[in-house]
Amino acid sequence: MDHHHTAHTGHQQGGGALDVVLPALVALLCAGGHLLLVRRARRRNPARAWSSWRTAGFHAGVVLSAVALLPPVASFAHRDFRGHMLQHLLLGMYAPLALVLGAPVTLLLRALPAPRARRLAAVLRSGPVRLLGHPVPALLLSTGTLPVLYFTPLYGTVTAHPAGHWLLHAHFLVSGCLFAHAIAGPDPAPGRPGVRARLVCLGCAIAVHAVAAQLMYGGFGVGVHAPAAQVRGGAEVMYYGGDIAELLLAAALVTSWRPAHRTLGTRRPGRSGGRVRLGGRRVAG
Repeated sequence: MDHHHTAHTGHQQGGGALDVVLPALVALLCAGGHLLLVRRARRRNPARAWSSWRTAGFHAGVVLSAVALLPPVASFAHRDFRGHMLQHLLLGMYAPLALVLGAPVTLLLRALPAPRARRLAAVLRSGPVRLLGHPVPALLLSTGTLPVLYFTPLYGTVTAHPAGHWLLHAHFLVSGCLFAHAIAGPDPAPGRPGVRARLVCLGCAIAVHAVAAQLMYGGFGVGVHAPAAQVRGGAEVMYYGGDIAELLLAAALVTSWRPAHRTLGTRRPGRSGGRVRLGGRRVAG
């Protein structure tokens, strides 16, 4: 690690109009599109009201994503590794949890016409999608990439170019959403393992975050070219901020878990009420 490097941590200097307009525009489009889907779902089936808590959760995720990508957090990230780590936590852990708790897939299935909802359900049951929704691949894509990013020259290489910078943001957000969905997502997930397996994967994520943060704090093999004080500060942000995010994810898993109850003689075979089935659950109608 270069202790005399006083510039920012490899990010291109921000401040361009596009760096502000694009994230704000995408956030507004996501929020507006979500509200349109909620309205359509309510109109298609007025008897099944969409939860206002789900709506609030999704919009909280949109706001957290925008906060991470707009000043002052984005400006802080451009000049200080601690700001980058704050941005990383917002995009990779906090925003994904809020977005996933909004159950966007269930909302989309309810808002779509039945034929399109069935096609979407078929895609969600496909092998590749089931694989991505499994906790182990999601863990490897999200937490498993941290040692490669921060303990090799990859971080400096990626963040030295604007395109790489945005790809890194997209990776944090997408992989974080996959992991949050695989662990505690309320959306149906065909093939998702039981609670014990998901808790093991969450425990592995907690361990990797803790070890990576401790190694980073000690300066062992860190591939980030930034002042030592910034790297230690970034490690503290990862350690404590990651712990809080993972506790929230564990709480979401525990509170959303319901034991499976089997009731005999109360269900007629072959009747689904005209609703789309996904992973044993009726999610659209």
